[in-house]
Amino acid sequence: MSVRTAGPGSSYTYRVYLGKHNLRSNESGAVAISPAKIIVHEAWDSYRIRNDIALIKLSTPVQRSDSIMPACLPASGEILPHNSPCYVTGWGRLWTGGPIADILQQARLPVVSHETCSRYDWWGSLVTSSMVCAGGDGQLASCNGDSGGPLNCQNADGSWDVHGVVSFGSSMGCNYYKKPSVFTRVSAYINWINNVMASN
Repeated sequence: MSVRTAGPGSSYTYRVYLGKHNLRSNESGAVAISPAKIIVHEAWDSYRIRNDIALIKLSTPVQRSDSIMPACLPASGEILPHNSPCYVTGWGRLWTGGPIADILQQARLPVVSHETCSRYDWWGSLVTSSMVCAGGDGQLASCNGDSGGPLNCQNADGSWDVHGVVSFGSSMGCNYYKKPSVFTRVSAYINWINNVMASN
């Protein structure tokens, strides 16, 4: 989890929290680290919401623990089948216009195929092949404040991969029918991730 706070001259100070579950509690095992560098994708387009991905290089190494572990990434180019069960997590709004969560929330969101998600009565041309959609039942979704959070999907062997990064949802509400949560598809950016890590 990354938190930014406004500073003088409209700059921001960021802190990355690891091993965190309850934002109001001082949890043992949770740590806060300043980023050394934030690398935003060079082709990020905020108007059309393209290449919505960034990496954070931490200022100090992280010790693994029961509550802090590295995330696994999918194979480059991997596409999840329609209806694959995945989970979004975050501390975003509990419902449209509602309060921000104190406790980490999760919601099971089935993957929506690109063919379905790009239909005119779904997201249409706003959704590209470098995105993945999940949800859209009008009941469960990511919400404001979840942006940047993971879409975790379980493999056949029981391991989990981060297949998506929360990018956007409907302006009509968080749980809008046929407007699934849209994620940056991590498997479309594996080469970029590897190149950034190698050069930083």
